[in-house]
Amino acid sequence: MTKIEALRKYFGHTAFRPAQETLIDALISGRDVLGVMPTGAGKSVCYQIPAMLLDGVTLVVSPLIALMKDQVAQLKQAGIPGAYINSSLTAAQYKEVLRRASNERYKIIYVAPERLETEEFISFAIKAKITLIAVDEAHCVSQWGQDFRPSYLKIAGFIDKMQNRPIVGAFTATATAEVKRDVERLLGLCDPLSLTTGFDRPNLFFQVDRPKYKPACFRELIMRYSGFDGERRGELECAGGQDESDRHGIIYCATRKTVDTLFAEIRQQGIAAARYHAGLPDDVRRQSQDDFIRGNAAVMVATNAFGMGIDKPNVRFVIHYNMPKNLESYYQEAGRAGRDGKPAECILIFSDDDIKISEFLIRNSDKNKEFTERERRLLYRNDVERLDKMTGYCETGGCLRAYMLRYFGEKHAGRCGNCGNCIKTGRAGGWRNLWGMFRSG
Repeated sequence: MTKIEALRKYFGHTAFRPAQETLIDALISGRDVLGVMPTGAGKSVCYQIPAMLLDGVTLVVSPLIALMKDQVAQLKQAGIPGAYINSSLTAAQYKEVLRRASNERYKIIYVAPERLETEEFISFAIKAKITLIAVDEAHCVSQWGQDFRPSYLKIAGFIDKMQNRPIVGAFTATATAEVKRDVERLLGLCDPLSLTTGFDRPNLFFQVDRPKYKPACFRELIMRYSGFDGERRGELECAGGQDESDRHGIIYCATRKTVDTLFAEIRQQGIAAARYHAGLPDDVRRQSQDDFIRGNAAVMVATNAFGMGIDKPNVRFVIHYNMPKNLESYYQEAGRAGRDGKPAECILIFSDDDIKISEFLIRNSDKNKEFTERERRLLYRNDVERLDKMTGYCETGGCLRAYMLRYFGEKHAGRCGNCGNCIKTGRAGGWRNLWGMFRSG
């Protein structure tokens, strides 16, 4: 089977997206890779296709249990034998997965990084024919990254224990130049093909609103975006068939309390909404996610606990009710809009209180017990510096897209023509630009 045949058979596509084929070719040839690709660029295909073409098993190191479950469910739907190993499995289930894996029943196994340190899993891995290890969210290995996880530092040691070193692929959506250097060094990549596809998403319109009263601004935005505004409904009718089913969006909040408050308010307006945060029971979160993915809920109100690995192409808007703690998180969360390539909007409602909230969250973050006091101070300083850059994005009068791209090390002329600062739209005016683009298309 060729790579194109595998793409068509398992994923229903007839051509690769930019950079996918280059990374796939490198892995198939036996070369390590580092792929930095924006949200929605199809990173998972870059290791799933090689997994089907190479002999043996592919291990995918992933930090989130929910993401593993979703990915494995998608693999099974595509006809790819896969499994996951994490703390959600019972002891009996874990042993059964290892038994089947030892009998080569799976092609792809998702595994939590903490599992790589256990004797039972190491014993299995040494005996198994593991030909490829894909490290998802690879920025987690770097102390300069926004989601540093000490367990990722153990990946290189795990690889060294293998009798035959597997090919290693590292993938992430957000990495500065410093983080990329860390990923290569700390994962022990050997002469990797390092490919950054670019962070620009031309179809996304960026805007920062600084209203005097944030709740009123939010109500105006959500009513317009959800089509409950009469003028907006007229705009939709002129937009070439953009109907109710294509009016989905995500609202991110900094705290669980804000999620609950906005969720209740939106529901009172008669809008089908779901909510998601770590304080909700597992079954409620699963139902909320399913409702949003299937279109039963038009709007998802959530903390940053929601969204990793979610593949919903028709998200037309992402509103941040609070400023995130760093640009990496904002880029990743906002990037969940417009994955179908159509115009979408990313609006951040900013107030000075957001800075205080972020500072509080940074001061009171639950740092891993494995950190030394010196490491905790270093992480705190890094978090404060990233917060300062995020605040600068909200306060700049220049091109928002240029500010963001320069942060990630990309050059930009300084005027994109598709952000609130460039076109000087008023508050809640960005959607006019969006639907105008639909009409012109």
